[in-house]
Amino acid sequence: MNDIIGREKEIKQLDKVISSRKSEFVALYGRRRVGKTFLVREYFQYQFDFQLTGLANATTKQQLTNFHVSLQRQTEVSFDKIPDNWFEAFQRLIDHLEAIEENRKKVVFLDELPWLDTRRSDFMMALEHFWNSWATSRKDILLIACGSAASWMINQLINNHGGLHNRVTERIQIYPFNLNETELMLKSRHNVLDRYQILQLYMVMGGIPYYLDAVSPEKSAAQNIEEMCFRKGAILVSEFQNLFASLFKNPDKYESIIVALAKKSKGMTRKELTKATGMKTGGSMTKRLNELEESGFISPYRLFNKKSKSVLYRLSDFYSLFYLKFTNGNTNYDEGIWINAIDNPSQRAWTGYAFEQICLAHV
Repeated sequence: MNDIIGREKEIKQLDKVISSRKSEFVALYGRRRVGKTFLVREYFQYQFDFQLTGLANATTKQQLTNFHVSLQRQTEVSFDKIPDNWFEAFQRLIDHLEAIEENRKKVVFLDELPWLDTRRSDFMMALEHFWNSWATSRKDILLIACGSAASWMINQLINNHGGLHNRVTERIQIYPFNLNETELMLKSRHNVLDRYQILQLYMVMGGIPYYLDAVSPEKSAAQNIEEMCFRKGAILVSEFQNLFASLFKNPDKYESIIVALAKKSKGMTRKELTKATGMKTGGSMTKRLNELEESGFISPYRLFNKKSKSVLYRLSDFYSLFYLKFTNGNTNYDEGIWINAIDNPSQRAWTGYAFEQICLAHV
């Protein structure tokens, strides 16, 4: 675990479930690129009794093929063909786990769980049967279900109204790094940036480990921002579209909320948002706002000194704000485009708002 930066609370939660005297069902979630998989793999030193990563945009047959190939690599039990359905797949997992004779917790890591739940696949029903009919009758199973799609993890797993209702025994949400953790990570990568430059980077990409890992130690903050955001094919040029597509169904609806909030630094009320996006007020809007909040993209604030219980929503994702202000639609990849524009009115306005968001995030 020497490579893990921060995550003290999350490590304590994992310590608790690995040492408990009953089977544990952990739901671990957080936005894309925040370091969920890295944390789990580093904590367990890449040693699992079974691990499976769901495939994006795959069919049920492809997911089952992936399961079969993964299990064959990790078991001594022989299975001659791809399982016909998820019930058969989980029965094979049971056979594999029962063949392990060691008296310890058997760790099962299902990464990108929402991708496994393809349409009409009965995946959730089979998972429910695996947990309720077998795992809970034992004391040695640790099931870690991980996913970037916060909406699915919350609505389909944590708040499940079917057979998995209240079955999750530990809920772990992974947040972006704070400034201290960001500084520690950059130092671990041999960066010698001072705190002013670390603030500049944080205002662009927040505390997302994947983005921070791409920072070049031999370049200044401004040079890194230019290389990562204003070069064709660079890491943060197309990330915005991929980000929402990987997290939400109908990502356009969520993007439109983010775009609207990016235009109003003071934030918007729900009524203003429905007008700006053209969406209807009601359950769907509530669901989208809740999911964006759980995913860390927006933050709600109670209006000060108001009699009503009005809530002001503000865009709190640093990368989304920067992208929509400067990168979206940009086709100018000339050298010095960012560095030469430092201290112009547009940059000053963005800097003030982004720094205010940093202060709010660290209250």
